[in-house]
Amino acid sequence: MSINENYLTKENIASKTDKWMADLDIPPKRKDNFKYSSKNSALLVIDMQDFFLKKESHSYIPAATTIIPNINQIITKYRTLNKLIIFTFHALEVNEDPGVMGKWWGDMLRVNNPLAKIHSSVDFRDNDIIFRKNRYSAFIGTDLDQILRENQIDTLIITGIMTHLCCETTARDAFMRDYDIFFVVDATATETETLHISSLRTLTDGFAIPIRTSEILMET
Repeated sequence: MSINENYLTKENIASKTDKWMADLDIPPKRKDNFKYSSKNSALLVIDMQDFFLKKESHSYIPAATTIIPNINQIITKYRTLNKLIIFTFHALEVNEDPGVMGKWWGDMLRVNNPLAKIHSSVDFRDNDIIFRKNRYSAFIGTDLDQILRENQIDTLIITGIMTHLCCETTARDAFMRDYDIFFVVDATATETETLHISSLRTLTDGFAIPIRTSEILMET
């Protein structure tokens, strides 16, 4: 499939979300053990950058533009609650060794590329917490875990792109660090619907609770 598969639009996002949630099998006991609450939680907004959101970029992901309103609604909710919001952007320093990711992908996004910045339609503010990362996981080579521990955070809400790479890897790393993970199915996106739903299925089986944007917004 093409990297530009436009599987998610404002017209179908509600029906797609219903279908995905119906497809995900969450054991009843797990639902009881993991109930969403904003208490002691932080919101992660992963890699909502021009590199993925501008049409002129070779890495443009059409589905990612559709989730921006949902992400912004969750950001607004967390700002209202005065909860921790953390943004990440993926980029390497000009002379930084990309490691095996460079061998895997070849073309690596660097900090001096204008497309590295967070997209202007995302509600990012100058005083927000932001981490630059150079691997899929937002925990590798950053102070993310330290910041979360210092703020007594035990629950992470994951949004952003790409579902099956940086979002999923961050969720797995967070789980291994004993955080409860809620993965927002209609506020994450990736290259194709196949990759998106495959990742959701894997995460639901072993690492994270899938959740809708509306469930987060309705919680008081």
